[in-house]
Amino acid sequence: MLEEQQILILDFGSQYTQLIARRVRELNVYCEIHPYNNIPKDLSKVRGVIYSGSPFSVRDAESPRLDQLKFSNFPVLGVCYGAQLMAQTEGGNVEASTTREYGRANLNYINMESDLLKGVSDGTQVWMSHGDTITNLPESFEVIASTDSVNVAAYKVKDEERYGIQFHPEVTHSTEGLKILKNFVVDICGCSQDWTPAHFVETTVAELKEKIGEDKVVLGLSGGVDSSVAAMLLHKAIGRQLHCIFVDNGLLRKNEFEGVLESYKGMGLNVTGVDAKERFYSALKGLTEPEAKRKAIGKTFIEVFDDEAHKIEDVKWLGQGTIYPDVIESVSVKGPSATIKSHHNVGGLPDFMKLKVVEPLNTLFKDEVRRVGKSLDISDAILGRHPFPGPGLAIRILGDITPEKVAILQEVDHIFIQGLKDNNLYDDVWQAGVILLPIQSVGVMGDERTYEQVVSLRAVTSVDGMTADWSHLPYEFLAQVSNKIINSVKGVNRVVYDISSKPPATIEWE
Repeated sequence: MLEEQQILILDFGSQYTQLIARRVRELNVYCEIHPYNNIPKDLSKVRGVIYSGSPFSVRDAESPRLDQLKFSNFPVLGVCYGAQLMAQTEGGNVEASTTREYGRANLNYINMESDLLKGVSDGTQVWMSHGDTITNLPESFEVIASTDSVNVAAYKVKDEERYGIQFHPEVTHSTEGLKILKNFVVDICGCSQDWTPAHFVETTVAELKEKIGEDKVVLGLSGGVDSSVAAMLLHKAIGRQLHCIFVDNGLLRKNEFEGVLESYKGMGLNVTGVDAKERFYSALKGLTEPEAKRKAIGKTFIEVFDDEAHKIEDVKWLGQGTIYPDVIESVSVKGPSATIKSHHNVGGLPDFMKLKVVEPLNTLFKDEVRRVGKSLDISDAILGRHPFPGPGLAIRILGDITPEKVAILQEVDHIFIQGLKDNNLYDDVWQAGVILLPIQSVGVMGDERTYEQVVSLRAVTSVDGMTADWSHLPYEFLAQVSNKIINSVKGVNRVVYDISSKPPATIEWE
């Protein structure tokens, strides 16, 4: 198994912890994130350990602590809080910085003999984000890098493979951060770089065959990347034993149900399409509060899915497209940000479904899912598809949901998305959509005054959706799309463009 070699990342609540894991995975090395207070019992596959940063200060009595003796036989890299924790625990001093150092800095001293900093350029740029500073190291520690304002920018424990760095190598602003991580993961920990998409497919398919045997699996398709790749992995392992269900909840994009259903059949999948529009509209009738809408959609989907699943005899397993960020965000860690989304598919099924769950993608990040999909020859039309929320257009219609509002939004959304594709802008955007606002505005069309709906276009750039910036689409394109929407879609007379970034705004409005 390729996972015989792995890096263990201990999460102390930093917003950057997932990014550390993504960078390690970029090196084709498998890694897992675990809360600092829920360490796996079996460490036999671990080749090295990374301590993440944290929103806490090590000077606080209630800040996270760790029995570091558990890792005395492993190479360790402490990042920011992790570095301060190691230093303080072993007798060093950590104090509030006299000058808080955030943002870009340069290493003006580097110990070129250090294995961790091997090949790193003198004066290299790093990214700092801390309010505390290590002012005094334990006797057995030595400084291996400094900046103008931080003497202990990096250290090594003498005669041990334990290191601490005050900066964040995982962010792109640390220009040689990936090289530093590679030095640690590959050279110091000795991990071979063989965790590739092709190997993932090979080992996962073998595991699925062994786990499922002759049993039947039912899986709900959404048209998105995750469920599609999960389906193809299962299909490759068990063929016609996989039964896929694609539900039209009446909240999909224009013509999406028919188009996606056709593409799935072209992939050889065993798919049943279910028209449940009226059932969903009925469940949503009169609901305006976002969470109430989400819950109604989730409950109805489970009921529809359960009805369809019961038509298949002797189903034992439920396939899900759960990916690694969903798993991480569903684990309680002292300190991370509060849960923002309530529609992750982690958390289990209602008791009445009584199915075992199989999640072939639950160790992968979104970009890794796409690479695996590419190795499975899934079309770019599916792999390059923008993320689309589970509740669909329901959370892009502010207020109550009616078939008439859905029809308006589908038309506007189609013009916007098709416009992005026609102007070669679609792939420059991470996610795009339209929000139907619960307001009307005065307009003039010909000689008549109108009082019609307002829509907001939303397009963002992002790596993984955790943070996002609004897309700086060309004015000419926005003008063209706005004009086409107002002239083509009856009921809309005003178009606005959302220029909010995440944070503080979210990508969706609800």
